[in-house]
Amino acid sequence: MTMSDSPATILIVDDDPAVRTSLSLLLKTSGYQPQIACDPGETQATLRTSLPDLLILDMNFSRATTGMEGLALLKDIRSQHPSLPVILITAWGSIDLAVRGMQAGAVDFISKPWDNDHLIQSVRTALDLSQTQGQPEVSRTRQELDRDFNFEKIIGEDPALLEVLETIARVSPTDASVLILGESGTGKELVAEAIHMNSPRRQAPFVKVNLGGMPVSLFESEMFGHKRGAFTGAALDRIGRFEKAHTGTIFLDEVGDLDPGSQVKLMRVLQDRTFDILGSNETRTVDTRVIAATNRDLQGMVADTTFREDLFYRLNLITIRLPALWERPADIPRLVTHFLNSLAVIYRFDDLTITPGALKWLQEQTWTGNVRELKNTVERTVVLSGKRCLDEQDFALYKSSPLPQTGNQALPEVGAMTIEEMERSMIIQARDFHGGNISRMAKSLGLSRAALYRRMEKYDLN
Repeated sequence: MTMSDSPATILIVDDDPAVRTSLSLLLKTSGYQPQIACDPGETQATLRTSLPDLLILDMNFSRATTGMEGLALLKDIRSQHPSLPVILITAWGSIDLAVRGMQAGAVDFISKPWDNDHLIQSVRTALDLSQTQGQPEVSRTRQELDRDFNFEKIIGEDPALLEVLETIARVSPTDASVLILGESGTGKELVAEAIHMNSPRRQAPFVKVNLGGMPVSLFESEMFGHKRGAFTGAALDRIGRFEKAHTGTIFLDEVGDLDPGSQVKLMRVLQDRTFDILGSNETRTVDTRVIAATNRDLQGMVADTTFREDLFYRLNLITIRLPALWERPADIPRLVTHFLNSLAVIYRFDDLTITPGALKWLQEQTWTGNVRELKNTVERTVVLSGKRCLDEQDFALYKSSPLPQTGNQALPEVGAMTIEEMERSMIIQARDFHGGNISRMAKSLGLSRAALYRRMEKYDLN
């Protein structure tokens, strides 16, 4: 059944008649067809006769408030109807209960009293995802995908990359949270932007936040905003990133670098869609899609208790894993050609070319920094070689090499490079050597993380 054929049916399972009535009215006015059941027995009887499109399930049906009754019913439903989306709802919410519910297969967890807009958004997202998952798997060519979607910033035709593009195509129309995983330099920000540009939110802001470079003391101010005088140095009001992303998309890069305290604050806005402005009693409600990215092993961090399990489940409703460049070497010539065409425009080189031997050599290299390292190598070679036809020797000369382990390496001759060129080159070498790990890069260069980020922004190395 699709939303265009007839209203989606939603089964409300709750022992409280007031809740059933309230939810029924809300769903009906939002264009859905509500059904009701008051306990597990009635629920199972209803499911035997007709299967709804979605189920909203209370967690308690007696004086007990542990949620075990709801979890038991959820497991039974998932075993019999694995494709039926279930949203849990309870007045006795807890972190442990939310996590166990998501582990058992629920798509969302909402606490009573609920926010009407948030609940309807959750329903809509669950139904949208259910429809995309029910569609048959298709293998489209890059040309076919480009006809229907805006993927112009993502270069390549390798099957591993096409699989990523297919996933983007499926999840973009929904409001589902997305977690993008991949090594540094694989293009996580480009994927996040592609999801936004192919979504109904494309006309609204796409707000990028680098959490790895954000000082802990400024997290609340940066993310939620502050009022003038909220703390020493707050001379003016500031609009937070979440408010800027209202009705749009917020991209939380390097989410695995968040400290425990900031994880708690982020979890609140993701769960309740509300936040407090520093220095004010105002509580704001935000409507934004959340896309997060990291090169770290979040599941391992959850096991080590360095990353909150409930936050992990909030972020990874959909997970996209980006292939490393070594996994798609056939795309290297396409990427190099794209970079050269862009650089020809930037530097006004009308006759910039590359030899077949150079392309073959670039394909054979190990790119620990992935697409980012390849791009920097191409740009560095174009700028420093001064040639219009680039061969293998040119790239071999200017490809980054590991940072020296001692201080014995000679400096360039006077006049060979400016101080800014040297600084940019050292940052690039540090990034390639440390695989984009900001903390290690900053330590090896003798900089603070904030100072390193300022320099990376200055040299357009983000």
